[in-house]
Amino acid sequence: MTPTLSSHLSRCKHIHGYLVLSLLGLLIAPVLAQTSIETWPTKPIRFIAPTTPGGGNDTLSRMLSPRMSQTWGQQVVVDLRPGAGGIIGTEIAAKSPPDGHTLLIVAGGYTMNPYLYKKLPYDTYKDFERVSVVAFSPNVLVSHPSVPAKSIHELIQLAKTRPNTLNYASSGIGTTSYLSAGMFAHLTGTKMTHVAYKGAGAAGTAVVSGEVHLIFTAPSITVPFVKQNRLRALGVTGNKRMDLLPETPAIGEIVAGYEVQNFFGVLVSAKTPRAIIDKVYLEIARIVRLPEVKEQLISQGFIPSGNTPQEFNQLVQNDLDRWAKLLPAMGIKPE
Repeated sequence: MTPTLSSHLSRCKHIHGYLVLSLLGLLIAPVLAQTSIETWPTKPIRFIAPTTPGGGNDTLSRMLSPRMSQTWGQQVVVDLRPGAGGIIGTEIAAKSPPDGHTLLIVAGGYTMNPYLYKKLPYDTYKDFERVSVVAFSPNVLVSHPSVPAKSIHELIQLAKTRPNTLNYASSGIGTTSYLSAGMFAHLTGTKMTHVAYKGAGAAGTAVVSGEVHLIFTAPSITVPFVKQNRLRALGVTGNKRMDLLPETPAIGEIVAGYEVQNFFGVLVSAKTPRAIIDKVYLEIARIVRLPEVKEQLISQGFIPSGNTPQEFNQLVQNDLDRWAKLLPAMGIKPE
């Protein structure tokens, strides 16, 4: 049957109407997206710290959360999810909706875990968007006063003459406290016994009590006890001395090639809109530059950062490349 003129005109009007609606959709979508970003957050934010109380992740998330709440008008709730070297909490964040209402704060173990565990329940790089590093922090090597070594040189000599007699605490495999000790043993040719604890706070307490001899851990945990002469500071794992412990050398001054610089950074799940990532980044950068926050961070041994998402991405890529080569050379195999 030959189409009539009226049916042809009706069809054209239908196509025209469809095109108009499609064009309106294209024009309105960015406006709606912009509106949703401007009103974000629309509900309380979950801030996951995959650690036990007392560690750097816990300390920094609790420093950020009330200030974020005040700025955004929504509650930011710190949710401690320890276990498996940070993997449990990190997996929860990786599987969260990409809407910016779940934040995750990680430490340096985030870039080591791919080479410490044969199978992770997430992809370290692809399943996240990196927002900003809140702060950097070297670890401090401290010993119980009962350990006769009073310097790095004396500690190396003691460990060599009494292999596996000295034990060191850590907050678990996949943490920088564990790696710091492992790298020290590798570069000095010493052997010490590893004792893992459920979190940095418990590990630090074990050294203060004399249950174990040594620990490489955050200054915020150790420096107060050093000031009270309940622990002895032997070295700093960063590339230079700390203002808090000016008489304590960087381990690299004595052990060539030694450096472990921890970072604490905020992530969101992959595919989170760039505008939300930038909004979170700008808030972190604002907070860490507040004079009272900056002073608080420095007093606890942190180096304030607030770097850009691009800079954080590059840092993570560099770390992944470094540990891919270094950990096998240290004899550390994935489990």
